[in-house]
Amino acid sequence: MTHLPEDQIVKAVQDALAKSQELERKFKQTVDLAINLQNVDMNLPKNRIDEDIILPKGRGKEAKVGVFAQGEGAALAKKAADVVFQPDEFEDLQKNKRGFKKTANQMNYFLAEAPLMAQIGKSLGIVLGPRGKMPRPIPPGSDPSGQVQQLRNTVKVRSKDKKVFHCVVGAEGMSAEDIAENIEAVLKRVESRLEHGRMNIAHVYVKTTMGPSVKVV
Repeated sequence: MTHLPEDQIVKAVQDALAKSQELERKFKQTVDLAINLQNVDMNLPKNRIDEDIILPKGRGKEAKVGVFAQGEGAALAKKAADVVFQPDEFEDLQKNKRGFKKTANQMNYFLAEAPLMAQIGKSLGIVLGPRGKMPRPIPPGSDPSGQVQQLRNTVKVRSKDKKVFHCVVGAEGMSAEDIAENIEAVLKRVESRLEHGRMNIAHVYVKTTMGPSVKVV
C-alpha cells in the first residue's frame, strides 16, 4: 500500500485554503475531500465504502449528535447532545415526517438506548435508514457524553454505489498540516477497504465549501 507524501497533501490543502480566501465569506467553510475510485465494481455491496472515521485533529466544526433516550438517560443526554427525543415523541415525529427529515439532515449522528432501537426502526427508520443515520445503541440510563464527544470528531465516509464520494476533513481556521493529517487518516482507512488499496484510487481532490477543487493526486 503506497501512501502520498505528507508535503504533497499539505501543499494541496494550502492551495485550497488560499483560493477560498480570494472571496470573503460570511461563514466558516468546511474543508472537504473528494475521492474518485477506479477499477472497482460498485454494484457489488462488498466494494462499497461505509466507514466512520475519527479525525485525529478534529473536524474544525464539530458534528451534531442527537440522542433517543428516556428517564435518567434522557436527562443525562440533554447535557451533552444537540437534541434529545423521548419515546412519547416518536409518534409525533412519525406523523411530521417533513419536520423530522429536517432534523435528521441537520444531525450527523444519532445514539439510542438499546431497548428503544426496535421502536425507532419501526417508526422512524424510513427517514433515518436512507440517510445512513440509524442510531448506535447505548446502554439504558447511561451517560452518553463520552460517545457524543467522540462522534463530534467523527466523519462518515460513504460511497453507496458511486465511484466518487466526499467527506469533511476539517474547516477554515485549522492548519494545513492538521487537515493533511486528517486526510491521511481517511485515505488510509479507505485504502484498507479496497481490494488493490491505493491502486483503486484514481484521483483525490480537496476544496473548501465554496472554493474550487485542488488536485491532491
